[in-house]
Amino acid sequence: MRLVVLSLNRKLYSTQRLVAAARARGHTVRVLNTARCYMRVASSGAELHYRGKAVEGVAAVIPRIGASTTVYGTAVLRQFEALGVIALNSADAILRARDKLLALQLLAAAKLPLPATGFAFMPDDIDDLLSMVGKPPLVVKFTEGTQGIGVVRAQTKNAAESLIEAFMGTRTSILVQEFIREAAGRDIRAFVVGGKVVAAMERQAPRGEFRANLHRGGHARAVTLSAEERRIAEAAARTIGLNVAGVDLLRSKNGPLLIEVNSTPGLEGIEEATGVDVAGQIIAFLERQLKRQSR
Repeated sequence: MRLVVLSLNRKLYSTQRLVAAARARGHTVRVLNTARCYMRVASSGAELHYRGKAVEGVAAVIPRIGASTTVYGTAVLRQFEALGVIALNSADAILRARDKLLALQLLAAAKLPLPATGFAFMPDDIDDLLSMVGKPPLVVKFTEGTQGIGVVRAQTKNAAESLIEAFMGTRTSILVQEFIREAAGRDIRAFVVGGKVVAAMERQAPRGEFRANLHRGGHARAVTLSAEERRIAEAAARTIGLNVAGVDLLRSKNGPLLIEVNSTPGLEGIEEATGVDVAGQIIAFLERQLKRQSR
């Protein structure tokens, strides 16, 4: 099968692992720089070109679309879909995951457990918004942040108000969430492929930090999920419509809570912590999808 990996940087660990896993299973793989893809949209037929040549004969595409290229990257991915190419994750599912507020609304509608979350547009509503979410400390986060960027803990109500007013002044969309103290700087990343959790790790934030992202200096170890944690992670990926997802959970005194569903989860941390060949499982899933399509 001929595969394409959409990635801005072919040297990234996740991109290299996906290419290696596909080639090890006998597939032909090409890495295309997402920003260098361009397209013709017309009722007479879709076209997609790369560096002056038409991209043709592709069976499946693996999108590694970063937050900086979400809009253009999903447009390119949608063009592949219009050409009949199987997408590991669809453009629409990626957009749902990237919009944190929309994702939370969908997860809440599916009755999945979440931290109390507030969202407002006008500064005049901040006081009532904070009372809806709960007592400080509170977590203020960008609706489009990644890797822990744009996530701040406000220890007091005044600090939360100042942060929200400052972000609103720059027309930045933010969410306010209750702070789960008992998580103690730990979270869980469950990696879902084809509707099933294939690996899971617990991430621990460094001393003095509450964000457990590995990019923020946290460290990880393999962890065994409870049946409920597994159910929630798989249901979250299904609700957003993702075939492959990194689902982040917190262990609270009231049970597991969903904090985020990632559409382009990195492979390095999860593979190193667990020893699971996640890249190989992703390629195997695509193989199964192609077999179903051929039938």
